[in-house]
Amino acid sequence: MKASEYKTYKGLRKESLRDNMTDIEILLTDLGEIANRDIAKEEHPQGLSENMKVASRGGEVAYDARLSYEKATNKSAISNKNTLDYKYTDDNKLIENK
Repeated sequence: MKASEYKTYKGLRKESLRDNMTDIEILLTDLGEIANRDIAKEEHPQGLSENMKVASRGGEVAYDARLSYEKATNKSAISNKNTLDYKYTDDNKLIENK
């Protein structure tokens, strides 16, 4: 999922996505980022195309870890729950009441 899709999935508007991730979601995100960094250090990609390939491979590392976690625990690593419990009010009603 793209970050914008993930925020929509979690029902976030302006809040930080990372602040509303579960421990396993943060861990998988960090794993993908670290894998990307380490692959890039070894291969020294040049240009957008090569960097996108590195990012894809780093994402595969995190995806494989996600599948392994889900198989071992019989739980989904992805959750639509948020760390904080937000209650939004309808912006249009706030304007009408003023």
